[in-house]
Amino acid sequence: MEDKRNIQIIEWEHLDKKKFYVFGVAMTMMIRVSVYPFTLIRTRLQVQKGKSLYHGTFDAFIKILRADGVTGLYRGFLVNTFTLISGQCYVTTYELTRKFVSDYSQSNTVKSLVAGGSASLVAQSITVPIDVVSQHLMMQRKGEKVGRFQVRGNPEGQGVIAFGQTKDIIKQILRVDGLRGFYRGYVASLLTYIPNSAVWWPFYHFYAEQLSSLCPKECPHIVFQAISGPLAAATASILTNPMDVIRTRVQVEGKSSIILTFRQLMAEEGPWGLMKGLSARIISATPSTIVIVVGYESLKKLSLRPELVDSRHW
Repeated sequence: MEDKRNIQIIEWEHLDKKKFYVFGVAMTMMIRVSVYPFTLIRTRLQVQKGKSLYHGTFDAFIKILRADGVTGLYRGFLVNTFTLISGQCYVTTYELTRKFVSDYSQSNTVKSLVAGGSASLVAQSITVPIDVVSQHLMMQRKGEKVGRFQVRGNPEGQGVIAFGQTKDIIKQILRVDGLRGFYRGYVASLLTYIPNSAVWWPFYHFYAEQLSSLCPKECPHIVFQAISGPLAAATASILTNPMDVIRTRVQVEGKSSIILTFRQLMAEEGPWGLMKGLSARIISATPSTIVIVVGYESLKKLSLRPELVDSRHW
């Protein structure tokens, strides 16, 4: 008889692809709306010198809300929604790579590690130009220049409309850096997100398996998975945050060298500078990862081919 504690992984060949993509886009959009403010806060905390503007995640949240209102927490959001494309490329690459690696290894850790890293490589190649633009929009503050570029207002002193701001930033990047400016920090992004993704998936499955062995058989698998996601995200965030700080500074401040950026950061703020924005990152990752994991696992179950539904225990 099948052990109900054994968490069955739904693979690519088990899915109805049409349902998978339609539900996937809707789910990803809802997640981005919920966690974007903390992504913005993390970016500002990582770029600021010391504690010149904000003293922490909560302080930044309150100050941005007071200065710019709720819309201030969503600067650059419309541009960032284009990463929905990279999100779908990510899950497709992940699932296809798992299927490919399974021909050579049945180890779930190996499949997760290789697939996670490969998916991140593909996704970052699409995401970096979008990130560069959206991060500059995130850094806009009323009456102040925080990043390299500042959106110009209209004669009455009001900000230009959302896509007008985007166009303005794109023009400034092109004028100063050329097309290469849209891939500033690309290597740093790969060094951040490939390890992050490669580490997250094995830890996610590891934590889920450990929790499954400790809990009663009647406990739904989705509970293990919902807890395992944030644990894996926190683990991956701690391991990769130093590179994430450097990546953000390279992209926003226009640095040309990862090594020089690292040395400058260490000289100015010491080792603790490498942990800037970590709490905001974990805070944003915890609810988003719960939603992502529950949503993704539910998405795969909803997308399961009809003839396989009755053969699975959840």
